[in-house]
Amino acid sequence: MEVNGVGLNVLRLTPKGGTDTGDRPPVVVCVHGVFIDSLASFYFTLGPTLAAGGCEAVMFDLRGHGRSERPESGYTIEDFAGDLDALLDRLGIDRPVHLVGNSFGGTVALDYAAHHPERVASVLVIESGPATEDWAESMRGALVQTTENLPEDQALAWWVHMYGTYASNRSGKQHEAHIARLGSAAARLMRTTTIVADVPASRLLTEEQLRSLAAPVLLVNGSDGLVKGKADWLMSVLPRVRVAEVPGQKHSVLVEAPEAVGKLVLEWVRENETNAAAAVPPAGGNGGSGGTGGSAAE
Repeated sequence: MEVNGVGLNVLRLTPKGGTDTGDRPPVVVCVHGVFIDSLASFYFTLGPTLAAGGCEAVMFDLRGHGRSERPESGYTIEDFAGDLDALLDRLGIDRPVHLVGNSFGGTVALDYAAHHPERVASVLVIESGPATEDWAESMRGALVQTTENLPEDQALAWWVHMYGTYASNRSGKQHEAHIARLGSAAARLMRTTTIVADVPASRLLTEEQLRSLAAPVLLVNGSDGLVKGKADWLMSVLPRVRVAEVPGQKHSVLVEAPEAVGKLVLEWVRENETNAAAAVPPAGGNGGSGGTGGSAAE
């Protein structure tokens, strides 16, 4: 599907059993991570769970990733968020959606929710957080290490080691070979596009914007993940936020604990779909008593 001049690979799963009740199912849009990720991480984990749970799941490969086209430039967060907005238009989705973002995909989802609040019913981010100055500096440092400070063969070995140590509970030669293949694909993306410069140069969210975020947010972290230390700060600034930890998991919690994450996602979507319905005033009402009210923080 052509979106903003780029061919995106899109997969849409309808609710199992159809929607013959006449009710429109919740729409859950899944946004994957950057460099080594693709919609496959959702298709083999949350996608079937969402469809079986009565939701419509929309998954797509970000530009430059998976089976989507790889333009030479245009890899800032605002570019990815712009693709998401245009994709919703192309699919004819005219009501608020539930965004589920994994890693960098969660950063895109939070950015989108801040700039398009009318199109977002809720946000669930997995091992992720917003694009802040600290985030940009961290991304810049990691990308410099892998593209400038080390030769390509050593950078790939370093990256595989770091990923295995901090991101995954899996081990063994087969796992390392799989990560190496993903790393090689990421290296091609870095060499042939402006993504290395674009990502750290993306627009950032201010604390004021985060405090004004309208959509409820669920932060799903591995108990041993990479973003756990940011949870307290996010709890203090996001107005409607909860945190859920998956015990014994690292950054790859989505693919390594899909049942636990799937349960959290379904419960979150159902709760916020119910809240959204309750906020709609009855016919002839003035709407003055709608909404969920209060803080959603726990």
